[in-house]
Amino acid sequence: MTAAEIAVDFEGAGLGAWRREPRTRLRRASALPEGTDSPFVIVSESHPPGGPTEWEPHAHPAHELVWVSHGALTARVGDRLFTVSAGCGLWVPEGEVHAGRLTAGAGLHNAFFAPDRTPLAFGEPTAVTMTPALESLLIHLARTDIDAGARARAEAVVFDLLEPTAPRLALRLPGDTRADTIAEALMEDPSDDRSLEEWARDLDTSPRTISRVFRASTGLSFAQWRQSLRVHRALALLGEGHEVQEVSELLGYAQTSTFIDAFRRVMGTTPGAFTGGPRGR
Repeated sequence: MTAAEIAVDFEGAGLGAWRREPRTRLRRASALPEGTDSPFVIVSESHPPGGPTEWEPHAHPAHELVWVSHGALTARVGDRLFTVSAGCGLWVPEGEVHAGRLTAGAGLHNAFFAPDRTPLAFGEPTAVTMTPALESLLIHLARTDIDAGARARAEAVVFDLLEPTAPRLALRLPGDTRADTIAEALMEDPSDDRSLEEWARDLDTSPRTISRVFRASTGLSFAQWRQSLRVHRALALLGEGHEVQEVSELLGYAQTSTFIDAFRRVMGTTPGAFTGGPRGR
């Protein structure tokens, strides 16, 4: 089977319904990095920073681990939304349909793992802790001049270092027609501040129904879900270099302090501490 045959796009798969930023490059994902020899265990690659980029729904014939050295990547996998920023990676199992959106100037890296040679049990999309040692090893494995013995030793250490992290970067999407309209609208514009009552009136239903559906399908109340979504968008905006105050305004917060408190409740830290930059408080 050739790379062209297994790099499959899934048009209409319900994963690409987000607003495309200006000057976004739309790219078709390749099945595996060009020149990948078979059989392989781990093959990795790095991509130079560029403008905002979007990958439409697709799947790979191998497990994929994707991470960023700066900036942020937003991915939709099944019924979940993931935001990947520095220090955290996303493991996508083979055959899992996913779509991605990368912020401008982000340093993107990914590694592919042969399913029949991977001694791991990540059977679903999983957030992975990207330690400096793990990142260095995977970048090292992108080289083509490593002898077989050295490569095998490095790959064995990679498997020892792969560990899941807290799922705080994952947000479950409703998957219910009564709530999907709201979820899609808020993903288009997280600053939309309509109340539960206003949404219910616009959709000709009751606030209690919407509240019940969000809680049952996502595990969060409507207010908690919207707050988490705003934090996901905040990670992408912060990754693009926006100031904390500007991010707060773009997301519809009347006070920057309110945004910082909301960010802390979801992420366990302030925006500035999370990004490691001077922009936070």
